[in-house]
Amino acid sequence: MAPVKKGVLERLDAGEVVIGDGGFVFALEKRGYVKAGPWTPEAAAEHPEAVRQLHREFLRAGANVMQTFTFYASDDKLENRGNKLSFTGAQINEAACDLAREVANEGDALVAGGVSQTPSYLSCKSETDVKAIFKKQLDVFVKKNVDFLIAEYFEHVEEAVWAVEVLKQTGKPVAACLCVGPEGDMHGVSPGECAVRLVKAGAQIVGVNCHFDPMTCVEAVKMMKEGVEKAGLKAHYMVQPLAYHTPDCSCQGFIDLPEFPFGLEPRILTRWDMHKYAREAYNVGIRFIGGCCGFEPYHIRAVAEELAPERGFLPAASEKHGNWGAGLEMHTKPWVRARARRDYWENLRPASGRPQCASMSVPDGWGVTKGHADLMQQTEATTQDQLKQLFDRSKSH
Repeated sequence: MAPVKKGVLERLDAGEVVIGDGGFVFALEKRGYVKAGPWTPEAAAEHPEAVRQLHREFLRAGANVMQTFTFYASDDKLENRGNKLSFTGAQINEAACDLAREVANEGDALVAGGVSQTPSYLSCKSETDVKAIFKKQLDVFVKKNVDFLIAEYFEHVEEAVWAVEVLKQTGKPVAACLCVGPEGDMHGVSPGECAVRLVKAGAQIVGVNCHFDPMTCVEAVKMMKEGVEKAGLKAHYMVQPLAYHTPDCSCQGFIDLPEFPFGLEPRILTRWDMHKYAREAYNVGIRFIGGCCGFEPYHIRAVAEELAPERGFLPAASEKHGNWGAGLEMHTKPWVRARARRDYWENLRPASGRPQCASMSVPDGWGVTKGHADLMQQTEATTQDQLKQLFDRSKSH
C-alpha cells in the first residue's frame, strides 16, 4: 500500500516549500497539441501521452503539485465561438484527473483540480448560472478525489469569490489565484482587498498566476499578504507567473502586448532569472511557488535548485544539470569552460540578436472587460463582419 502523503495545507503549515508545475497551455500549443485561440485542454482526452509526458517532466524538474490540465474546460468555454470538440467537458476533466494522478503517484506529488474564469461571467450571466458551470467541473474532481482545488486565472475578484464558494462545498483545501498585477483586478479592486475577499470566501491559499512576469506577480502577492494581515486574517500565499518579461504591460497583462501570443519568445526568462524569482518569492513569505504560461520544465528545475537548501534536496533533473553552469567545465572550447561559474551567469545581460527591435512595446489597451459587447459569449464562429470590425478598430489604435 502506498504511503499516505501529506496534504498541501499540512506541508504549508509546516513551513515547507511547495513547487507548482508550469504552463501546459503554451507548452502543448508549441508541441502541436493545443489550439491557440480557444486554448482549450481537449489534449487530455485526445493526446493523453503528450499531457502525461509534460506532467512527468515537471515532476522530474522538482514540482510536487500536478495540476489537472483543465484550464478552460468549462462547457461554456469548450463550446465558445465555433469551437467544435469530439469530447465532452466531463470526458476532458476526467481524463485530466487520471493523468495527473498517474504521474503524481510516481513521486511525492499532490493532484490539484483547477477551474478558471468563464465566458458566461464576461457575458454578464447570473451568479447562479456561473456557479452551476463550476459545479459541473467540481463533480468530476470529487469523483476523482483530487487532493485540493485551485480557482485560477480570474480577472475579476467577484467571479473568483463565486468559484471559491462552490469549491469550498467539498471540504477540500482551496487555493485561489487572480491574474492581476499591482493595479488590481479589472474593476480596480486592489490586490490587498481582492485577497481579503477570497480569504473571507473560504480560500486557505491566495495568490496570483499568469498575465505578468515573476517579479510583478511577487509584488502583487506581497500586496495581498499585507492586505490579509492588516485585516487580521490568515492565509498561505502562492505565485505562478508568466515566464516572460512584461515591464511594459498595462493592467490587462501580456494579452495586451502586440506580441501575444506568437511573438513572445524574445521575452522569455532565462533559468538564472528563475533563481532570482524563486528567492524573491521565498523572501516575501510565499511558500507555494510555481509557474504559468511560458514556464518549461527547466524553469521549474531552476526554482527547485534555488530552493534546494530550504527543501533539503535537489530534483531528479539536476542529475543532468551542473550547479550554476558547472557542467561547462567539461566543454571542449576553453572560452565556454570559462563560463562555468555563478558570477558569469548571474550578471549576464542577454542580447536578443534583433538589432531592429525595441526593448519594449506599446500595449493595445482597448479597455474591454466584463459586459462589453466584444466579450459576449456566442457558440457560433466569429463572422467575417465581426472580424472586419475588429481589424478596423485595431488599425485605429
